[in-house]
Amino acid sequence: MTIEQRIGIIGGNGWLGSAIASAAVDSGAVDPARLTLSGRSDLSTFPAIPDVHRTNLNAELVERSDVVILSVGPAQFADVRIDAAGKLVVSVMAGITAARITERTGAAEVVRTIPNAAAAVRRSFTPWYATPPVSASNKALVQALFEACGEASEVPEESHIDYCVGMTGSGAAFPALLAEAMIAHAVTHGLPRAFAERAAAGVVAGASQLLARPGADAARIVQEMIDYRGTTAAALLAMRERGFDEAVAAGLAAASAKAAAMSKA
Repeated sequence: MTIEQRIGIIGGNGWLGSAIASAAVDSGAVDPARLTLSGRSDLSTFPAIPDVHRTNLNAELVERSDVVILSVGPAQFADVRIDAAGKLVVSVMAGITAARITERTGAAEVVRTIPNAAAAVRRSFTPWYATPPVSASNKALVQALFEACGEASEVPEESHIDYCVGMTGSGAAFPALLAEAMIAHAVTHGLPRAFAERAAAGVVAGASQLLARPGADAARIVQEMIDYRGTTAAALLAMRERGFDEAVAAGLAAASAKAAAMSKA
């Protein structure tokens, strides 16, 4: 789907705003001439996308856009003062409720999303929630925009977005944490760091593609490995015995709690 509406990204020079902009243009979903980016820093820091309009003025961006994407940190949201009445407003901020966004921007149609760092390589899984006033055509627009960044899926309740702050938002960093732990262990056993880094990246980034196959089932893959009773089974059982599942659950809960705290700030 090619998006015909004019898109504006407030915070378009940040890492996530830049990733969304680049993915949308590179995929062909958005004509760069219909894209506006705003930010508070020097315009030279914006992504180098030909034909994109750049500005330091959020009001100018809103005027030029049919869809306004809020890609700022939750702590900076209080400094965003725009009148987006009649526009579709899409938030990528953790913890800021749709009601607060409507109150501050004047927009009736609000969508909350949680993309992650993998948007930079068009591999983000992005859940999104639309408030009741959002039209079917605007829902299709949101789906197309975030499919340009990887995969996207609507959730039926706003509370699901707050949970996904941990699972799909923060979760993009979890493979790096696993790789870091693997590298550290390998180095303590005498393996060269350069080799350990390549090996860990190959396992985490490469072997994880097993889950990308049609019909892949994570629980089934794990159980099959355990049932084989080999070296992989020994590793999996040892990790679980030492609290692997509990550690992951604690991380997801901590991210959700942080999001809830942000919503009250």
